Amino acid sequence: ARTVLISAYGDGLLATTLNFDYEVRSAQEAFDEVPEVKIQGEMLQLAKHIIDTKRRDFDPSTFEDRYEAALAEFVKAKLEGKPIAPPRKAREAKVVNLLEALRESAALSERNDKTAAKKRAAQPRRTRTAATRRKAS
Repeated sequence: ARTVLISAYGDGLLATTLNFDYEVRSAQEAFDEVPEVKIQGEMLQLAKHIIDTKRRDFDPSTFEDRYEAALAEFVKAKLEGKPIAPPRKAREAKVVNLLEALRESAALSERNDKTAAKKRAAQPRRTRTAATRRKAS
């Protein structure tokens, strides 16, 4: 259960999620738990690449708070007397190690290149006949 502040908003009501003081931690306290990690090599390059490709200006008006929207829908359904369906269980996400996936992809590409080179080397060479060696005059 969540505590919300319900206030008038235009022609309707606005529900804002509230936190108790014991639920709010200082930034220092929260970041003290984050271990100091030195990222090097490929991981650092990959992180820089991802950040560079995703970087753009943020427009807060395009942000949609899905939690607040779902809560508003829930309150509306409850007020209208509609039956409330129990929440669906979230599927367990498959965690992918990006660096390992890149290495596997590179290794596969390298194997394919070597296989193609072996196939080319195994093919008999075509020798030119006397007719194909003649110059056109």
